[in-house]
Amino acid sequence: MERHGACVIPLIIAHVAKLDVMNYSELVENQRRYFLSQATKPVSFRIEQLNRLYHSIDNHRDKLFEALWLDLHKCKEEAFMTEYNIVMGEIKEHLRNIRRWVRDEVVSTPIYLKPSKSYVMKEPYGVALIIAPWNYPLNLMFTPLVGAISSGCCAVLKPSPYSKHTSAVMQEIVDECFEPQYVAMVQGHRDVNEQLLEQRFDVIFYTGSPEVGKVVMEAAAKNLTPLTLELGGKSPCIVDTGCNIEFAARRIVWGKTINAGQTCVAPDYLLVNERVKDQLVEKMRECARRFYGDDMRKSKKYCRMINDNAYNRVSSYINEGHVLIGGATDAAERYIEFTVIDNVNPDAEVLKKEIFGPVLPLISFKDISEVVDYVNVRPKPLAFYYFGDDDNAKKMLRLTSSGGACINDTILHVANESLPFGGVNNSGMGKYHSKDSFLAFSNRKSVLKSSNRIDFKMKYPPYDKFDAISRLM
Repeated sequence: MERHGACVIPLIIAHVAKLDVMNYSELVENQRRYFLSQATKPVSFRIEQLNRLYHSIDNHRDKLFEALWLDLHKCKEEAFMTEYNIVMGEIKEHLRNIRRWVRDEVVSTPIYLKPSKSYVMKEPYGVALIIAPWNYPLNLMFTPLVGAISSGCCAVLKPSPYSKHTSAVMQEIVDECFEPQYVAMVQGHRDVNEQLLEQRFDVIFYTGSPEVGKVVMEAAAKNLTPLTLELGGKSPCIVDTGCNIEFAARRIVWGKTINAGQTCVAPDYLLVNERVKDQLVEKMRECARRFYGDDMRKSKKYCRMINDNAYNRVSSYINEGHVLIGGATDAAERYIEFTVIDNVNPDAEVLKKEIFGPVLPLISFKDISEVVDYVNVRPKPLAFYYFGDDDNAKKMLRLTSSGGACINDTILHVANESLPFGGVNNSGMGKYHSKDSFLAFSNRKSVLKSSNRIDFKMKYPPYDKFDAISRLM
């Protein structure tokens, strides 16, 4: 087992959450009482909690790296880039801007409402439920938590049981930083999710599959609870003539192999112009070898599937096409080599379900119009990737719909904290990151303040000045 620094985790999964045996309705009501005490609303309090979280994560850095290695075979470098650094950057972004974000936003007032003043207040929703997945367990749990804290909410956190080592370290961090009436983490499987969703929260933030997203949305509807759904789907990657094939191959292989393809915005299928297909395949083969060596299984920089179920599902997709690159597997290690397949039946499972692994089906096309039709008849994806000339790139962005997009790259739009991240329709609803995370947990309250010294009587019945008023409108 690879060690990262001096820290070694001796069965950290033995750490049991203090709240596992607590009645969840009692937990939520305790948080609601704490929220109604107004304790979470001062900006100074929010800043203090963000700083506390920042320092605790930093102090647990080696433990987190070790845990991510144990859960996903995720090397320290990848853990830093895709987990630790994103969360720490998000905290710093909120600390820099929170005093500006919380200010009332003055808006214009029409002349017929003068001398009134109009503005928008940002108030916290209240008690939040945040449910995170296993593929980026630190990032996808604590990044939305930052938004909840900066907005002034309380929060109940539910990590995935599949990333058990990382969940245990996050439990330590939460227990160290917060009292449970403010922020609490509960552990468990699907039954715990079900029990939590029975409670009345003021806002819900869920990251996971569209199938479970529908269940969460149905539960939220019972109390008309606002929610953010960060889901997934089949994100297309188009490679056309006019692109730099070397760059395209490198960036596609990286985007598909990071976290062994267990990324919601990973390229899910390739649509390649037949004139550049052979060249692209050869360059991708070279890139995979350059990244991970002649035997990818021996690389300490390549992740593994999270569990046997994931391994069995994804490895089965390899048999649904002709292998162009890769194809090696090892059930004992839950290892699947980066694999590209073609000649796939249109009805094959690999083209219908989100792959969430390092298998990449390739489909050739002759004309770019075929691509538009192919993408548009399917559910709207979380991400869209295009490699080609600028004119066609702009055209593709106009003619298709997706949560986000990269031109001549993959995944990196997620890394820009200035860009809102989220899906559309089947791939999700709502956005977060930076100010959008703050707003995801905030109610934008519209306020009109009228003068207490002047009152225009013409607005009242019997409306004998109506003609004069109508000319002002």
